[in-house]
Parts: sequence; structure tokens; C-alpha cells
Amino acid sequence: MSTIAVIGAGSGLGLAIARTFGRRGFDVALIARTPEKLDILVDQLGQEGIKAAAFPADVMDRSSLTAALERAAARFGGIDVLEYSPAPHTPVSGLTMVTPSETTVDDLQPQVEYNLYGAVTAARAVLPAMREAGAGTLLFTTGGGSVNPIPMLGNVNAAAAALRNWVLNLHNELSGTGVYAAHVAISTWIGANAPEGFPSASPEQIAPIYWMLHEERSHPEHIFTG
Repeated sequence: MSTIAVIGAGSGLGLAIARTFGRRGFDVALIARTPEKLDILVDQLGQEGIKAAAFPADVMDRSSLTAALERAAARFGGIDVLEYSPAPHTPVSGLTMVTPSETTVDDLQPQVEYNLYGAVTAARAVLPAMREAGAGTLLFTTGGGSVNPIPMLGNVNAAAAALRNWVLNLHNELSGTGVYAAHVAISTWIGANAPEGFPSASPEQIAPIYWMLHEERSHPEHIFTG
């Protein structure tokens, strides 16, 4: 049985990705900060016939993230797909939004921790086993600002762009090894209540992209514009 680890699992995109893979025979390891929310997701997936388990961790606490992935690999016998898409729907200390001219190191550092360092930590936890097996998929998500930045998200976009650059280069490095890495940039509002004039898409519309990338294993990037 194959296993996907969803980092940043929530009731929106994370759940939709878990369902997309789970309905195709994958076990699901759910990783996020809040145990109670994870337990709800595990129960939901279980009622749909998808085997899932919760592994609480904070992506800004690198040791806890590594430990969670190690527990998930031990529980399911390995991790075949890693999907990284944490989203601070609830306040996270230090995560603010500022314009490029207002950006300071103090504004930028938490965003780099959240986006880039968390992703690098997650990859390092699973990549050795994938390399040894000669198989595996690493998928990383950012907003569309990593490609086309907007002023109000100056520090956020800079950190996301750093993650994007690292993933594209990881894709290049892993070429020919059997391990595949790709970046997904989502240039829409996810779910309902989008600001007026802003394009939106449901998690269910976006999630199949991840399966497509995992199956096709060719493109280093997919930019979703709705």
C-alpha cells in the first residue's frame, strides 16, 4: 500500500488532496498543528473508507516536523508522496504581511521559516528513503505570488519565491533518479468568500492537479489560474 503525507492538512485543500489519493488506494498521514482538527479529518476519511492517521507537528518547529514524518513512515511502512501546503488560517506568531518597501528581516524571517525551511526539513526527512527505493514524489505548494508577486504580500511572496526556486532546482537535481519533485502555484482564492473580482476555485477543483503531477512525473511546475 502506498502512503501520502499531507503537511498542512486542513478541511480545505489538504482534505481534498487526501481524498484524491486515498480514493486511489493510498493510506494518508495527516500533519498539522492542531490534534483535535486532525482527529476530525481522520474520522471523516475513515468513514469514506480511507485509512488515515494523525501526526501533530508545527512546520516552524523543525524537530517536531521531522519526528512526525518519522512516526508516519514507521506507521505506514514508508512515505511514497510528500505534499507540503501549510496555510496559516489561524494566527501564527510572527506571520505578518507587508509591502516590499516595508519589509524588514524580522518580517521576512518567519515567512522563510514557514515556507522554505519547513519544506526543506520535510524533504530531508523522506528523501533518503525515496532515493534508496528509486521512487517517490515531492509536491510543494505556494500562492501565485511566488510567480507573479503583488505589493501587499511583499515578504510572503519573497519567501514563497525562494521555495519555488528551491523546488525547481530540486526537480533538476533528481532527474533520472526515480524521485520526482514539483511546485504548484495556486493563483486563485481557495473556497468560498473570495474578494470581489478575485478568481476562486474549490479545493475539489484543485486537488486533481496533484494526482496528475504524481502520475505524469514530467513538469517541474503547474500554475493553477482557475
